[in-house]
Order: sequence, then structure tokens, then C-alpha cells
Amino acid sequence: MKNIFYIIATLVYSISMQAQDYDLTLEPYTFETADGRTQEAELGSFLVPENRTKKESRKIRLKFVRFKSTSHNPGSPIIYLAGGPGGSGIGTARGTRFDLFMKMREVADVIAFDQRGTGDSEGLPAYNGAWNIDFSEVLTAEKASAPITQEVNKMVAFFEENGADIEGYTSIESAHDMDDLRVAINAEKLNVWGISYGTHLGLTYLKQYEDKVDRMILAGLEGYNHTVKMPSDQQELLEAIDSLIKEDPKASKAYPDFLGDMDIVLQSVDKNPVEIETINPFNGSATKVSIGKLSLQQFFSWYLGGPDNFHDLPYHVSLMKKGDFSGIKEYALYTHIGRFNGMSTAMDAASGLTQERRKEIKKQAEHTLLGDAINFPYLIVHDALPQVDLGDEFRKPFTSDIPVLCISGTLDGRTAVNNAHETLETLKNGVHLIIEGAGHSDPLFLSSPKIAEVMSAFIKGEKVADHRIKLEPMKFKLPGDQ
Repeated sequence: MKNIFYIIATLVYSISMQAQDYDLTLEPYTFETADGRTQEAELGSFLVPENRTKKESRKIRLKFVRFKSTSHNPGSPIIYLAGGPGGSGIGTARGTRFDLFMKMREVADVIAFDQRGTGDSEGLPAYNGAWNIDFSEVLTAEKASAPITQEVNKMVAFFEENGADIEGYTSIESAHDMDDLRVAINAEKLNVWGISYGTHLGLTYLKQYEDKVDRMILAGLEGYNHTVKMPSDQQELLEAIDSLIKEDPKASKAYPDFLGDMDIVLQSVDKNPVEIETINPFNGSATKVSIGKLSLQQFFSWYLGGPDNFHDLPYHVSLMKKGDFSGIKEYALYTHIGRFNGMSTAMDAASGLTQERRKEIKKQAEHTLLGDAINFPYLIVHDALPQVDLGDEFRKPFTSDIPVLCISGTLDGRTAVNNAHETLETLKNGVHLIIEGAGHSDPLFLSSPKIAEVMSAFIKGEKVADHRIKLEPMKFKLPGDQ
């Protein structure tokens, strides 16, 4: 019901704002990368309502950097959407992907966009509260529910007291921001380039403004109903890691039963929790934390972003089997305590999940090593913010003929290949680039020079077919390695 109201309200808004003054500013800007390189660009900003469903909503200023195209006949501007939610598009361009931004200029202007509440754009005020449960107690979802819900309520009250509206931080509002930017710079259409959460936002823009989309590149795809992760995807990745170990003679000798050892360790701490001495990052004091099954499942889930993260996971599991948990000492407290970023918290809660997916997650969690630890504390937070949930209409698949290039890594523990397979069922003009051996984030773009070649050809309108790129086998940390 809320989604229908949202559609009507934003339609009324779009009609009433056809002559909107976006207060667009554009000025010459010397862009500097993290490694000291410079590139002449434009720094832009424009105004949008914080919540388009409310007539008296305050205005917030959003910023972007535009790299002008080197082409004599540029195509539609390419807008880069960072992941997170919470990542900065401008910040991304300063880092390891700068050369890729410059390569894409060969096709069209490239816009590094700071979404609302990220980077240099305005958004919700910083909230410094934190939730925690007694460090001496074993973490369970039941014990965490009340303190997390209480902290969410305190955060919402804090925003209200400071004149900010958490209900304005949804992917639909951000999609409208994208189109306001398109109109403000007088572009007929946009090419959309996103990664991780940025793909979720890109797909939201497609559903809202299909006729304004030229082409889309979506790396590490998060579909309309993929915000909450499936335990089966985590289990498949663990099994893939186990297979890679078995294919490596040295690793196989060191870790002959990786999955069995992980199961033994999890069962052990479930029966006999481990007490770890660590430092409280909030006050610098020494403290002890009780680590049980859910905490350890969280640690293992955190490892699974990609090979750069989990190359030493079998090594640490082997140590834990012997009773040595020193490898997680630095992070032990973070299973019992956490802070909220208002923007990312609201965005994820708004995207939510269907009841069918929730039931399937619960079912799968009972038969997988890590359960649904990857989603902790998301479900608690989601249930504490019902006012932002966009409803199942938002989460429905969307059928489109717009050309889409999906990029997936077979060792990506955040946005599984299955996400893209499912989404491509309704993207009738979609193609899939699968990178065998790639994890999340940079490897989806930078692990092979062929990736940039495919992206460039696709955005130019050249015919691109489904394709696989195979990376060199990953190397696991072995006992004795430094």
C-alpha cells in the first residue's frame, strides 16, 4: 500500500516540478587522485528535496564531478553509482579505478556522483550512538534484538530533532535524484554504471525511468529483492573454497578437511564459548568478549568478500581447531557492538525483502554452516524501521529490453553470481560477463584488462556476447608463511 502512495506522490511531484530550479552550479575543477595525479574536470552541485512525498521537505545539495569525454561524438553521459550503500562516487574515482574512469571518457562524459548522504553530498546528520550487548554474554539474535531496536529508535528521534527525515533515504528517492541530475545537465538519456548497491540503485532507476536509460553496466549485481543474502550462496562459496584447496597440493595437505574443520570449530564454541581478551575501541580499555556460534559465524561471513579476504581463512580455522583464536582478537568486540550510518541503514531497510525470501532464508539457515549470520543485524534493523520499507511492489522483477552488461565474480561472497542469473531472466537484452576467481569490489573491474575492453565495447554499442574470463588460481596462506 505504501508503494502505491509513493508512486502517486512522486508522480504529482514530477509534474509540479517540471520547471524546478535545481540551482545547478558547475565550475572548473582540478581533480586529484589518491596517488597525486591530476585531471581537469567540472565540479557540480544541485538541489533536491529530501523527501518528495512531503510538500514541505527540506532541500539537500548533492555533488558530482564530471569528466568531459575525449570523443568527438560522445554518447549519453555515464553516471557512476558507488556501492555500500554509503560509498562515494567521487571518492571511488580518486582510487584504484581512476584509469577505468578515464577509459570510459573515450565514449562519453563520465559523472562520479555522490549519492544523497555520501561523500560531499548532504544528507542525514552524523549519529554517534551505538548498540551493544553484555560482552560477557554469548551473542544471540534474541539478546541483540532489544538493544538494537532501542538504538534505531533513538537514531530516528535524533534525526527528527535535527530537522532531517530518514524516510527520504530510499533507493526510489536516489533514483529521482539521478533523473534530476540528468535534467539539470540537459541530457536526454543516461548510461548507468554501478557496482554492488550501485547496481540496486541502477535497477531502481531503470524501473522508474526506463525511457531515460541508454545502456547499463552492473557489476556485482544486487537485484530488487537481493538486499538480504541467501545462506545457500554463502554455503556454495565455502564449498568452492574447499574445492580450490583440494586442487592445490600444498593447501590440500595443510587443510585436508576445511569444511569439516569449520563445522567442528562452530560446534565446539556452541557448546563451550571462548573468552577473548581484546581492546574496547570506544574507550581503549581492556575487556573480555564471549565468542559463541553466531559470533564465529559472523567472522567467517566477514571473510567471504573475496580471495583477498579469505586466502587465510583455512589457516585460521586450523588454528581455532587447536584452540588458538588469536587471529580474531582485534575484531572480537565488533560482534557485540556497532554503530549505525543513517543513510545506509535506511536505504537497506527500505529495500527490505519479501516474506517468501525471509522464509527461505530461515529454512536455508538451518542447513548451512554459517546460517544467516551474513545478515546480522539487518533483519532486526529492518523490523525496527517499518516506516521506510518500500513494499513488495518495489521488489518485483522488472522486464526491460534496455541493453545491460552484468559482471559477476565466481568467488564474490557479497553479490553472488546467482543474483545476476535471476535478474537476467527479465532483462531481455542482457549479457553476462563471469570472471572465474574474482571476488567482490575491485576484482570485478580490475582483475583482468579484458574486463575494461568488454565494458568499453559494450558502452559503445558494439555487440557483446556472454563471456567468461578465467583468472590465475588463488593462493592460500599455509602454515609457516609470513
